Amino acid sequence: MAIDRTGLAEFLRRRREALQPEDVGLPRGQRRRTEGLRREEVAVLCSMSTDYYARLERARGPQPSEQMIAAIAQGLHLGLEERDHLFRLAGHQPPVRGASDDRHVSPGLLRVLDRLDDTPAEIVTELGETLRQTRMGVALTGDLTGFRGPARSLGYRWFTDPATRARYLADDHHQLSRIYAAGLRDLVTLRGPRSRAARLADQLLTESALFREYWELHEVGLRPGSGKRFVHPEVGQLDLQCQTLLDPDQSHLLLVYTAVPGSESHEKLELLSVLGSSVG
Repeated sequence: MAIDRTGLAEFLRRRREALQPEDVGLPRGQRRRTEGLRREEVAVLCSMSTDYYARLERARGPQPSEQMIAAIAQGLHLGLEERDHLFRLAGHQPPVRGASDDRHVSPGLLRVLDRLDDTPAEIVTELGETLRQTRMGVALTGDLTGFRGPARSLGYRWFTDPATRARYLADDHHQLSRIYAAGLRDLVTLRGPRSRAARLADQLLTESALFREYWELHEVGLRPGSGKRFVHPEVGQLDLQCQTLLDPDQSHLLLVYTAVPGSESHEKLELLSVLGSSVG
């Protein structure tokens, strides 16, 4: 496919002008004369230089890679139809819809996450890979978005990294191990023997005796409860409730963690908010 530079430039400009700062979790500020977002704001959202993005809007520069187009689609909060259109304008085939490695988060889910800045929350894939976190989410569990390869999956880290298990109450380890093993077995059956879930299971069978122990139970259909007990290195144990919102088109989950008002865990979350702000 050939790149349509003019079409790409016009589409990017229109989508940028249609977005307001509050649509993407940015402060509006004062004396704002720009219609929609500024180019430098879009560049920050897309993790690229302002100059690179500006050249695309001016129909100049090299053909952007698929990774760049994916970053722009996410930064501009595009829906799936818009994302696929952007890929074609840039001369690339769009990603397969609903694939387990599709990291494009729907704009609706992003809008909800953007409004949860004072609450621990994250968006994860069906394999437990964290795609986005709120500021408080990072304060609670650490930054989980920087892992690469199989370590992106919480289930993989659970069975291969003792430090991951240490973030949860020891009394819950047995049940959580059952849940992660059963959940992966469910996914392997659902997605098939050539899926990423199947490859992850094969890798864990090779690398983790703990995983083999629970995999051999052949349990399926286990679901985590709404209660989550974390062990934070600075504030200690937190007893939280986890509410889940599902995006069925992408198989992404928005997880939101809250504490009962007035409880000790609620006070610890407030302390984490202060600690997170001082670190940032």
